[in-house]
Amino acid sequence: MIAVVAGIVALVIVTALVRAGARRTGVPDPIALLVVGIGLSWVPGLPQYHIDPDLVLVVVLPVLLYCAAFAASVPAFRIHLRPILLLSVGLTIVTALAVGGVAEVLVPGLGFAAACALGAVVAPPDAVAATAVARTIRLPRRVVALLEGESLFNDAAALTVLTVAVGAVAGDTLSFPQAVGRFLVVSVGGLVAGAVAALVIGWVRQRVTHPYTDVVVFLVAPFVSYLPAEELGASGLAAVVVSGLYLGHRATTIMEPGARVVTGAVRTAVSWLLEGMVFLVVGLQLRQVVVGISGMAPGVVAGVTLAVVGTVVAVRFAWVVLAEQGLATLLRRRHASWTETTLTAWSGMRGAVSLAAVLTLPVALPDGRAFPQRDLVVFVTFVVILATLLGQGVTLPALARRLPGTHGEAVEEAQEEARARRLAADAALECLEQLEREEPGRRQVVEQLRRRVQNRIEAATEAEEAAEAQADAAGPGSADADGGEPGEAAPETPEHELPDPEAAGRGGTTESVAAPASHDDEGDGAHESTRESYRRYGQAMLVAERSRLLALRNAGTLGEDAFVRIQHELDLEQAAMIVR
Repeated sequence: MIAVVAGIVALVIVTALVRAGARRTGVPDPIALLVVGIGLSWVPGLPQYHIDPDLVLVVVLPVLLYCAAFAASVPAFRIHLRPILLLSVGLTIVTALAVGGVAEVLVPGLGFAAACALGAVVAPPDAVAATAVARTIRLPRRVVALLEGESLFNDAAALTVLTVAVGAVAGDTLSFPQAVGRFLVVSVGGLVAGAVAALVIGWVRQRVTHPYTDVVVFLVAPFVSYLPAEELGASGLAAVVVSGLYLGHRATTIMEPGARVVTGAVRTAVSWLLEGMVFLVVGLQLRQVVVGISGMAPGVVAGVTLAVVGTVVAVRFAWVVLAEQGLATLLRRRHASWTETTLTAWSGMRGAVSLAAVLTLPVALPDGRAFPQRDLVVFVTFVVILATLLGQGVTLPALARRLPGTHGEAVEEAQEEARARRLAADAALECLEQLEREEPGRRQVVEQLRRRVQNRIEAATEAEEAAEAQADAAGPGSADADGGEPGEAAPETPEHELPDPEAAGRGGTTESVAAPASHDDEGDGAHESTRESYRRYGQAMLVAERSRLLALRNAGTLGEDAFVRIQHELDLEQAAMIVR
């Protein structure tokens, strides 16, 4: 036990040190961790780290997927639903079949079923890898939405194909209709189970008032979603994603501001540590994976490995081009830009899902036969992970910088955030004016709060003007077409929509701002004190700002990252106002 604890502590320390060093050097964290893990795997005397696939599939992946889904943008997912489904389901199945056909031809005695098992293992891009690499560089918003949506929902398709393929190897063959039926049951069952779990967890969260209790709810939520779905024979990972998307989207309305601050910090720390350890441990597996194929012919190993890597990359490129350019032409819808298409095609990094899936392959089948070429399948999977993470992950930042249009979108996002800040501050002023009309006699409090809001308006206006000047300097052709789904116009922004306090979140939103409680004051015992008025007016003002931000987010005119960033600032201000 001491050795196990010491090994885990060592992983945590190395992960933290490598991530700190990567941030200083500018190298993406996943790449740095992978390279360090590979180097450490060849250090003499270092104990080997064996990955338990059940630990990854039941503990690590649900937590990481929940954190990624919690932070994902539901409006963006809804806008890009068609291309996300084409990538997460269509591309996953096509890749599995294509890799299976290539591997069957190149590896004697492998068989199509075992080859399709290999294809199912390497087919799904990893949510952890995609989001970890995307966070370190600036990608177009539409590309980020597609990558997040694809990697969150492709696991059910890949693991279903893997289950069918392993069953076929063992002699349990399924017809095509049966395989399709199993896929639908697993996927739809996971979606339903996740929706039920999300409603239950949301109901609990609305009744939790202590931030630390809310953290406990957050930590158990992935398992409350995953375990029942798996017990029912559905996709636990799909259930985790659905509950994470719902609860993250509703976080503003079902969580207290203080709970959002504390839970956000815990979520960031947990995902930061776990995803770093995943990449490090993947690198540490290299030595034992190479030892497993030491008795095979090098030419055969090299040939099938290169062929599978090439097939994975080529099929993704062909599929993305056909889906975003050819299909758009066929349906007479607006094309995605070639910059978006190229970046989406080159962002198919594999990671922990593929590694955990390949390690679940049985060493021996129920009839006593060995799984065909299992060591080779494991090695090829590992090389695909390395090739996509190192090859595509290292070159993606340079590709994103060189392709046209990415800078223009960055300027548009800066304009959008500045505009949202100004509109939220305008909503706060409207709220203060309403309070002043309803409760005359608190002019000093109103003026003090109005000055704070005016400062925010001035800062937002300056930022918006700076972004507009940067856009003018970049020229009219620098930006891509809007990042929405081809053929769909972005919804109009409800700039003058009156805020609804009940929809803007908990924490001072359920009381009428025009009905102060009775408290003793220095000069008038019938009214609340100046401090209490300041706190109540300030909270009402923040509710109005949060409501305006929610309207902008839900209309699709404010990105999720900017929304979370501004909301976090408002939550901190409200928490400080409560203890003032």
